[in-house]
Amino acid sequence: MEAKNQLFDHVAQLLDEVKAYAINDAASLEQFRIRFLGSKNILKDVFAGIKDVPNERKKEFGQQVNAVKQLAEQRFSELEAQFKQKETDNGADVDVTRPSQTKPAGARHPVTLVKDELMQIFIRLNYTVVDGPEIEDDWHNFSALGMPEDHPARDMQDTFYVSTEPPVLLRTHTSNVQIRVMDALRKSGKQPPVRIVALGRTYRNETISARAHCTFNQIELLYIDEGVTFADMKQTLLYLAQELYGEKTTIRLRPSYFPFTEPSAEMDVSCFVCGGNGCAICKHSGWVEIGGCGMVDPVVLENCGIDSEKYTGFAFGFGLERIAILKYKINDIRLFTENDLRFLKQFEHL
Repeated sequence: MEAKNQLFDHVAQLLDEVKAYAINDAASLEQFRIRFLGSKNILKDVFAGIKDVPNERKKEFGQQVNAVKQLAEQRFSELEAQFKQKETDNGADVDVTRPSQTKPAGARHPVTLVKDELMQIFIRLNYTVVDGPEIEDDWHNFSALGMPEDHPARDMQDTFYVSTEPPVLLRTHTSNVQIRVMDALRKSGKQPPVRIVALGRTYRNETISARAHCTFNQIELLYIDEGVTFADMKQTLLYLAQELYGEKTTIRLRPSYFPFTEPSAEMDVSCFVCGGNGCAICKHSGWVEIGGCGMVDPVVLENCGIDSEKYTGFAFGFGLERIAILKYKINDIRLFTENDLRFLKQFEHL
Protein backbone atom coordinates (compact mmCIF):
# COMPACT_ATOMS: atom_id res chain seq x y z
CA MET A 1 0.00 0.00 0.00
CA GLU A 2 2.89 2.32 0.79
CA ALA A 3 4.23 1.95 -2.77
CA LYS A 4 0.84 2.96 -4.15
CA ASN A 5 0.75 6.07 -1.97
CA GLN A 6 4.25 6.96 -3.15
CA LEU A 7 2.95 7.04 -6.74
CA PHE A 8 0.21 9.49 -5.80
CA ASP A 9 2.71 11.57 -3.80
CA HIS A 10 5.06 11.67 -6.80
CA VAL A 11 2.27 12.99 -9.04
CA ALA A 12 1.47 15.67 -6.46
CA GLN A 13 5.15 16.67 -6.37
CA LEU A 14 5.22 16.96 -10.16
CA LEU A 15 2.13 19.18 -10.07
CA ASP A 16 3.90 21.49 -7.60
CA GLU A 17 6.99 21.44 -9.81
CA VAL A 18 5.00 22.50 -12.87
CA LYS A 19 3.51 25.40 -10.91
CA ALA A 20 6.85 26.54 -9.46
CA TYR A 21 9.16 25.84 -12.44
CA ALA A 22 11.27 28.94 -13.05
CA ILE A 23 10.95 30.02 -16.68
CA ASN A 24 12.74 33.24 -17.51
CA ASP A 25 13.66 32.92 -21.18
CA ALA A 26 13.18 30.81 -24.29
CA ALA A 27 15.92 28.39 -23.24
CA SER A 28 14.32 27.56 -19.89
CA LEU A 29 10.93 27.30 -21.60
CA GLU A 30 12.38 24.68 -23.94
CA GLN A 31 13.78 22.71 -20.96
CA PHE A 32 10.31 22.85 -19.38
CA ARG A 33 8.77 21.52 -22.60
CA ILE A 34 11.25 18.66 -22.85
CA ARG A 35 10.69 17.62 -19.22
CA PHE A 36 6.90 17.65 -19.17
CA LEU A 37 5.72 17.59 -22.82
CA GLY A 38 8.55 16.14 -24.91
CA SER A 39 8.54 12.76 -26.61
CA LYS A 40 10.30 11.24 -23.57
CA ASN A 41 8.66 13.38 -20.88
CA ILE A 42 8.65 12.33 -17.23
CA LEU A 43 4.88 11.86 -17.14
CA LYS A 44 5.13 8.84 -19.42
CA ASP A 45 7.26 7.01 -16.86
CA VAL A 46 4.88 8.00 -14.07
CA PHE A 47 1.81 6.83 -15.96
CA ALA A 48 3.48 3.48 -16.64
CA GLY A 49 3.15 2.84 -12.88
CA ILE A 50 -0.63 2.63 -13.19
CA LYS A 51 -0.28 -1.14 -13.33
CA ASP A 52 0.67 -1.07 -9.63
CA VAL A 53 -2.38 1.02 -8.63
CA PRO A 54 -5.45 -0.81 -7.28
CA ASN A 55 -8.24 -1.07 -9.82
CA GLU A 56 -10.58 1.09 -7.75
CA ARG A 57 -8.04 3.96 -7.82
CA LYS A 58 -6.77 3.69 -11.42
CA LYS A 59 -9.26 6.30 -12.65
CA GLU A 60 -8.23 8.73 -9.90
CA PHE A 61 -4.56 8.19 -10.68
CA GLY A 62 -5.06 8.78 -14.40
CA GLN A 63 -7.00 11.99 -13.74
CA GLN A 64 -4.21 13.36 -11.53
CA VAL A 65 -1.51 12.60 -14.10
CA ASN A 66 -3.66 14.21 -16.81
CA ALA A 67 -4.10 17.30 -14.62
CA VAL A 68 -0.32 17.71 -14.45
CA LYS A 69 -0.05 17.40 -18.23
CA GLN A 70 -2.84 19.91 -18.88
CA LEU A 71 -1.29 22.46 -16.53
CA ALA A 72 2.10 22.00 -18.23
CA GLU A 73 0.52 22.55 -21.66
CA GLN A 74 -1.28 25.66 -20.42
CA ARG A 75 1.90 27.20 -18.91
CA PHE A 76 3.90 26.40 -22.04
CA SER A 77 1.35 27.98 -24.40
CA GLU A 78 1.00 31.14 -22.33
CA LEU A 79 4.72 31.69 -21.84
CA GLU A 80 5.55 30.88 -25.45
CA ALA A 81 3.12 33.57 -26.59
CA GLN A 82 4.60 36.06 -24.09
CA PHE A 83 8.17 35.47 -25.31
CA LYS A 84 7.15 35.85 -28.94
CA GLN A 85 5.38 39.10 -28.17
CA LYS A 86 8.42 40.34 -26.28
CA GLU A 87 10.65 39.58 -29.26
CA THR A 88 8.31 41.56 -31.49
CA ASP A 89 8.19 44.51 -29.07
CA ASN A 90 12.00 44.56 -28.88
CA GLY A 91 12.39 44.52 -32.62
CA ALA A 92 12.41 47.40 -35.08
CA ASP A 93 9.57 49.89 -34.80
CA VAL A 94 6.63 48.97 -37.01
CA ASP A 95 4.65 51.64 -38.78
CA VAL A 96 1.14 50.26 -38.51
CA THR A 97 -0.16 52.96 -40.88
CA ARG A 98 2.12 51.84 -43.70
CA PRO A 99 0.23 50.08 -46.53
CA SER A 100 0.80 46.36 -46.63
CA GLN A 101 2.79 44.83 -49.46
CA THR A 102 0.40 44.22 -52.31
CA LYS A 103 0.40 41.06 -54.33
CA PRO A 104 0.98 41.47 -58.06
CA ALA A 105 -2.15 41.54 -60.16
CA GLY A 106 -2.97 38.37 -62.03
CA ALA A 107 -3.12 37.98 -65.79
CA ARG A 108 -5.67 36.38 -68.05
CA HIS A 109 -4.83 32.87 -69.21
CA PRO A 110 -3.78 32.59 -72.89
CA VAL A 111 -6.72 30.28 -73.58
CA THR A 112 -9.04 32.90 -72.05
CA LEU A 113 -7.48 35.56 -74.27
CA VAL A 114 -8.18 33.47 -77.38
CA LYS A 115 -11.70 32.61 -76.19
CA ASP A 116 -12.61 36.25 -75.61
CA GLU A 117 -11.23 37.26 -79.01
CA LEU A 118 -13.23 34.53 -80.77
CA MET A 119 -16.41 35.44 -78.90
CA GLN A 120 -16.12 39.05 -80.03
CA ILE A 121 -15.58 37.99 -83.64
CA PHE A 122 -18.74 35.87 -83.70
CA ILE A 123 -20.83 38.36 -81.75
CA ARG A 124 -20.03 40.86 -84.52
CA LEU A 125 -21.38 38.25 -86.95
CA ASN A 126 -24.63 38.13 -84.93
CA TYR A 127 -24.03 34.70 -83.40
CA THR A 128 -25.34 33.85 -79.93
CA VAL A 129 -22.90 32.42 -77.39
CA VAL A 130 -24.38 29.35 -75.64
CA ASP A 131 -23.16 26.76 -73.16
CA GLY A 132 -24.03 23.18 -72.20
CA PRO A 133 -23.24 20.49 -69.61
CA GLU A 134 -19.81 18.88 -69.41
CA ILE A 135 -21.35 15.67 -68.01
CA GLU A 136 -23.55 14.39 -70.82
CA ASP A 137 -25.74 11.46 -71.82
CA ASP A 138 -25.00 9.22 -74.77
CA TRP A 139 -27.78 10.61 -76.96
CA HIS A 140 -26.58 14.21 -76.99
CA ASN A 141 -22.88 13.34 -77.22
CA PHE A 142 -23.02 10.51 -79.78
CA SER A 143 -26.29 9.05 -81.04
CA ALA A 144 -28.02 12.26 -82.14
CA LEU A 145 -24.88 13.16 -84.08
CA GLY A 146 -25.21 10.07 -86.25
CA MET A 147 -23.12 7.71 -84.13
CA PRO A 148 -25.19 4.77 -82.85
CA GLU A 149 -23.64 2.30 -80.39
CA ASP A 150 -21.93 0.18 -83.04
CA HIS A 151 -20.69 3.11 -85.15
CA PRO A 152 -16.91 2.93 -85.79
CA ALA A 153 -16.60 6.73 -85.41
CA ARG A 154 -16.94 6.28 -81.65
CA ASP A 155 -13.47 4.76 -81.68
CA MET A 156 -12.12 8.15 -82.79
CA GLN A 157 -12.85 9.54 -79.33
CA ASP A 158 -11.66 7.62 -76.25
CA THR A 159 -14.30 8.47 -73.69
CA PHE A 160 -14.37 8.92 -69.92
CA TYR A 161 -17.58 7.21 -68.73
CA VAL A 162 -19.21 8.26 -65.46
CA SER A 163 -21.62 5.32 -65.63
CA THR A 164 -22.58 2.70 -68.19
CA GLU A 165 -26.23 2.01 -67.28
CA PRO A 166 -27.47 4.39 -68.51
CA PRO A 167 -24.41 5.67 -70.38
CA VAL A 168 -23.25 8.96 -68.84
CA LEU A 169 -19.91 10.46 -69.82
CA LEU A 170 -17.66 13.50 -69.88
CA ARG A 171 -18.40 15.17 -73.20
CA THR A 172 -15.82 14.52 -75.89
CA HIS A 173 -16.70 17.66 -77.87
CA THR A 174 -18.93 20.73 -77.65
CA SER A 175 -21.20 19.32 -80.37
CA ASN A 176 -23.56 18.23 -77.59
CA VAL A 177 -24.52 21.91 -77.29
CA GLN A 178 -25.67 21.90 -80.93
CA ILE A 179 -28.04 19.01 -80.23
CA ARG A 180 -29.42 20.63 -77.09
CA VAL A 181 -30.08 23.90 -78.91
CA MET A 182 -31.87 22.12 -81.77
CA ASP A 183 -33.85 19.97 -79.30
CA ALA A 184 -34.95 23.11 -77.44
CA LEU A 185 -36.03 24.62 -80.77
CA ARG A 186 -38.16 21.56 -81.55
CA LYS A 187 -39.75 21.50 -78.07
CA SER A 188 -40.69 25.17 -78.37
CA GLY A 189 -42.35 24.55 -81.73
CA LYS A 190 -40.00 26.95 -83.51
CA GLN A 191 -37.96 26.51 -86.67
CA PRO A 192 -34.49 27.74 -87.74
CA PRO A 193 -32.55 29.98 -88.26
CA VAL A 194 -29.99 28.84 -85.67
CA ARG A 195 -26.82 30.92 -85.27
CA ILE A 196 -24.85 29.80 -82.22
CA VAL A 197 -21.29 29.49 -81.02
CA ALA A 198 -20.42 27.20 -78.09
CA LEU A 199 -17.25 27.29 -76.05
CA GLY A 200 -16.26 24.93 -73.27
CA ARG A 201 -14.08 22.23 -71.80
CA THR A 202 -14.06 18.73 -73.27
CA TYR A 203 -12.46 15.44 -72.20
CA ARG A 204 -10.86 12.51 -73.99
CA ASN A 205 -8.94 9.58 -72.56
CA GLU A 206 -5.66 10.33 -74.31
CA THR A 207 -2.03 10.03 -73.28
CA ILE A 208 -0.78 13.43 -72.10
CA SER A 209 2.15 14.76 -74.11
CA ALA A 210 3.50 18.03 -75.48
CA ARG A 211 0.85 17.95 -78.24
CA ALA A 212 -2.11 16.19 -76.58
CA HIS A 213 -4.01 16.36 -73.30
CA CYS A 214 -6.94 14.55 -71.69
CA THR A 215 -8.83 17.83 -71.24
CA PHE A 216 -8.96 20.79 -73.60
CA ASN A 217 -11.27 23.60 -74.68
CA GLN A 218 -13.23 23.77 -77.92
CA ILE A 219 -15.17 26.37 -79.83
CA GLU A 220 -17.94 25.14 -82.08
CA LEU A 221 -20.16 27.08 -84.48
CA LEU A 222 -23.52 26.07 -85.95
CA TYR A 223 -25.53 27.95 -88.58
CA ILE A 224 -28.79 26.50 -89.95
CA ASP A 225 -31.21 28.27 -92.25
CA GLU A 226 -32.79 28.00 -95.67
CA GLY A 227 -30.29 28.06 -98.52
CA VAL A 228 -27.09 27.81 -96.46
CA THR A 229 -24.26 26.55 -98.70
CA PHE A 230 -20.68 25.37 -98.52
CA ALA A 231 -19.64 28.75 -99.93
CA ASP A 232 -21.20 30.47 -96.90
CA MET A 233 -19.10 28.31 -94.61
CA LYS A 234 -15.92 28.99 -96.57
CA GLN A 235 -16.46 32.75 -96.43
CA THR A 236 -17.13 32.63 -92.69
CA LEU A 237 -13.94 30.65 -92.12
CA LEU A 238 -11.91 33.08 -94.24
CA TYR A 239 -13.27 36.00 -92.22
CA LEU A 240 -12.38 34.21 -88.98
CA ALA A 241 -8.83 33.43 -90.12
CA GLN A 242 -8.18 37.00 -91.21
CA GLU A 243 -9.55 38.40 -87.94
CA LEU A 244 -7.29 36.06 -85.97
CA TYR A 245 -4.08 36.11 -87.99
CA GLY A 246 -4.23 39.19 -90.24
CA GLU A 247 -5.96 40.31 -93.41
CA LYS A 248 -3.37 38.69 -95.68
CA THR A 249 -4.22 35.22 -94.33
CA THR A 250 -5.70 32.72 -96.78
CA ILE A 251 -7.33 29.36 -96.13
CA ARG A 252 -7.67 26.01 -97.84
CA LEU A 253 -10.15 23.19 -97.20
CA ARG A 254 -9.06 19.57 -97.56
CA PRO A 255 -11.61 16.72 -97.86
CA SER A 256 -12.00 14.80 -94.61
CA TYR A 257 -14.51 12.73 -92.65
CA PHE A 258 -16.64 13.55 -89.60
CA PRO A 259 -19.72 11.47 -88.74
CA PHE A 260 -22.00 14.49 -88.25
CA THR A 261 -21.11 16.55 -91.36
CA GLU A 262 -21.31 15.74 -95.08
CA PRO A 263 -19.30 16.85 -96.94
CA SER A 264 -16.53 17.38 -94.36
CA ALA A 265 -13.21 19.19 -94.55
CA GLU A 266 -10.08 20.07 -92.60
CA MET A 267 -9.26 23.76 -92.55
CA ASP A 268 -5.72 25.07 -92.99
CA VAL A 269 -4.55 28.69 -92.83
CA SER A 270 -1.53 30.13 -94.59
CA CYS A 271 1.33 30.27 -92.11
CA PHE A 272 1.20 33.64 -90.35
CA VAL A 273 4.83 33.30 -89.22
CA CYS A 274 6.60 32.79 -92.53
CA GLY A 275 3.85 34.07 -94.83
CA GLY A 276 3.59 30.71 -96.54
CA ASN A 277 7.30 30.42 -97.40
CA GLY A 278 7.94 27.52 -95.01
CA CYS A 279 9.17 27.44 -91.41
CA ALA A 280 9.25 25.20 -88.33
CA ILE A 281 5.73 26.25 -87.28
CA CYS A 282 4.16 25.04 -90.53
CA LYS A 283 6.69 22.21 -90.94
CA HIS A 284 7.92 23.96 -94.11
CA SER A 285 4.58 23.38 -95.87
CA GLY A 286 3.35 26.95 -95.77
CA TRP A 287 0.06 25.83 -94.13
CA VAL A 288 -1.10 25.30 -90.55
CA GLU A 289 -4.04 23.02 -89.69
CA ILE A 290 -6.68 24.69 -87.49
CA GLY A 291 -9.73 22.41 -87.22
CA GLY A 292 -12.59 20.55 -88.88
CA CYS A 293 -15.74 21.75 -90.61
CA GLY A 294 -18.53 20.65 -92.91
CA MET A 295 -22.19 20.83 -93.87
CA VAL A 296 -24.49 19.43 -91.18
CA ASP A 297 -25.48 15.87 -92.08
CA PRO A 298 -29.22 15.62 -92.89
CA VAL A 299 -29.44 12.71 -90.42
CA VAL A 300 -28.47 15.05 -87.59
CA LEU A 301 -31.11 17.57 -88.63
CA GLU A 302 -33.81 14.90 -88.77
CA ASN A 303 -32.75 13.50 -85.38
CA CYS A 304 -33.46 16.95 -83.93
CA GLY A 305 -36.79 17.42 -85.71
CA ILE A 306 -35.56 19.83 -88.41
CA ASP A 307 -36.71 19.33 -91.98
CA SER A 308 -33.53 18.50 -93.92
CA GLU A 309 -35.33 19.11 -97.23
CA LYS A 310 -35.99 22.70 -96.28
CA TYR A 311 -33.01 23.63 -94.12
CA THR A 312 -29.28 23.23 -94.49
CA GLY A 313 -26.42 24.35 -92.32
CA PHE A 314 -22.73 24.19 -91.56
CA ALA A 315 -20.67 23.61 -88.44
CA PHE A 316 -17.03 23.77 -87.53
CA GLY A 317 -14.98 23.24 -84.40
CA PHE A 318 -11.50 24.18 -83.24
CA GLY A 319 -9.42 23.49 -80.17
CA LEU A 320 -8.75 26.74 -78.29
CA GLU A 321 -5.41 25.46 -77.01
CA ARG A 322 -4.30 24.79 -80.59
CA ILE A 323 -5.21 28.31 -81.66
CA ALA A 324 -3.39 29.73 -78.63
CA ILE A 325 -0.32 27.58 -79.34
CA LEU A 326 -0.11 28.93 -82.86
CA LYS A 327 -0.95 32.52 -81.94
CA TYR A 328 1.54 32.79 -79.06
CA LYS A 329 4.13 30.26 -80.36
CA ILE A 330 3.83 27.91 -77.36
CA ASN A 331 5.62 24.58 -77.75
CA ASP A 332 3.91 22.44 -75.06
CA ILE A 333 0.16 22.08 -74.44
CA ARG A 334 0.81 20.94 -70.85
CA LEU A 335 1.83 24.49 -69.93
CA PHE A 336 -1.83 25.53 -70.08
CA THR A 337 -2.76 23.40 -67.06
CA GLU A 338 0.39 23.57 -64.92
CA ASN A 339 -0.29 27.08 -63.49
CA ASP A 340 3.40 27.96 -63.68
CA LEU A 341 3.57 31.68 -62.86
CA ARG A 342 6.68 32.08 -65.00
CA PHE A 343 4.62 31.00 -68.01
CA LEU A 344 1.44 32.91 -67.17
CA LYS A 345 3.30 36.16 -66.40
CA GLN A 346 4.25 36.45 -70.08
CA PHE A 347 0.62 37.28 -70.90
CA GLU A 348 -0.05 39.96 -68.24
CA HIS A 349 0.23 42.83 -70.73
CA LEU A 350 -1.99 41.32 -73.45
